[in-house]
Amino acid sequence: MTCEHITLADSPEPQTTEGCQDCLNAGEHDWVHLRLCESCGHVGCCDSSPNRHATAHFRETAHPVIKSFQPGENWKWCYVDETLG
Repeated sequence: MTCEHITLADSPEPQTTEGCQDCLNAGEHDWVHLRLCESCGHVGCCDSSPNRHATAHFRETAHPVIKSFQPGENWKWCYVDETLG
């Protein structure tokens, strides 16, 4: 069953397509996978990456849903309900 956050998630344009915004701003390029915030379009690195910027973005903003920003992947994750959609 899909949670309400995932059902109601927007599909904003990514703020960048070059990589993790926060890593790039720090002059780093060491992300593993990218995640897109479904509230604002922030692109952050996954929890397998050293800096875990996607999760940090959730903690700072409470934006509940991310989706994979990897080619060929089509899934969403709700941080609030800890649900994959």
